Amino acid sequence: MPEGPLRPSVATIGFFDGVHRGHCYLIGQVREAARERGLDAAVVTFPVHPRQVMQPGFQPALLTTCAEKVELLAAQGLDDCFLLDFTPSLARLSARQFMALLKERYRVEVLLVGHDHRFGHNRCEDFEDYRCHGEELGMEVLRARAFRYKEEVTVSSSVIRRFLQEGRVEEAAECLGYPYPLAGEVVEGYQVGRKIGFPTANLQVAGAGKLVPADGVYAVRVFLEGQAYGGMACIGRRPTLDDGGKRSIEVHIFHYHGNAYHQAMRVDFMRYMRPEWKFDTLNGLVAQLHKDAEMAQTLLLAF
Repeated sequence: MPEGPLRPSVATIGFFDGVHRGHCYLIGQVREAARERGLDAAVVTFPVHPRQVMQPGFQPALLTTCAEKVELLAAQGLDDCFLLDFTPSLARLSARQFMALLKERYRVEVLLVGHDHRFGHNRCEDFEDYRCHGEELGMEVLRARAFRYKEEVTVSSSVIRRFLQEGRVEEAAECLGYPYPLAGEVVEGYQVGRKIGFPTANLQVAGAGKLVPADGVYAVRVFLEGQAYGGMACIGRRPTLDDGGKRSIEVHIFHYHGNAYHQAMRVDFMRYMRPEWKFDTLNGLVAQLHKDAEMAQTLLLAF
């Protein structure tokens, strides 16, 4: 929420999970309309997924935590980002009542509606209904232009989730406009990697519901202690070591010699390399890790 009195704005509304290319295209139209009218440019979003409120027990697979989403939105050159708590009472509002709330609480004078977006408890209304409500409320309602990235690529948060769940991190990055990140704290692990020449930083992801890509081995960029490194990450259950089957995210950082325990770390997933395999011997695992490290360093040269 911005500080000080609110200024009249052009705004759009959405959950904006991932703040992907389609979202950025929509926000660009908000900025354009705001500039033409001499108004602020704003977005209205929710800190918690609406389905978590309407369906208790629902666990979303989020592309961004609330903090990550706000940071990405801030980078879009907006004047305001309004975080609106989604509650059962809010869900019961009609589209007209919701638009009135936007005008009265946030001074939204112009509402840009996504080309296929519907809101309000009666979601059968369409753009013409919203436009009529706007005329009654003194709010201009604009229809956003549809986003066209590539004919064969549909950009949406759900498509990006599917790519990540299939390990297709390059295609996810293409839709997002940036490599998919996981961030959190380095925690103590089993410390087997250190003994076999591949020490790993075990990442405990921050933020409930954050989507972890498919099991496998990836070439990654690592951001730790203010520095950027290349690395390789293994997501999985460590079948060769057979030490409990708990899913983990282990990151071997190239040319890093510090103590990362309890440090904040971010891992950007650049390329998928292979599935997680079970090896007959520890020596077999070590030999493969050497091959993985060589491949990851070669792949990272392209970024």
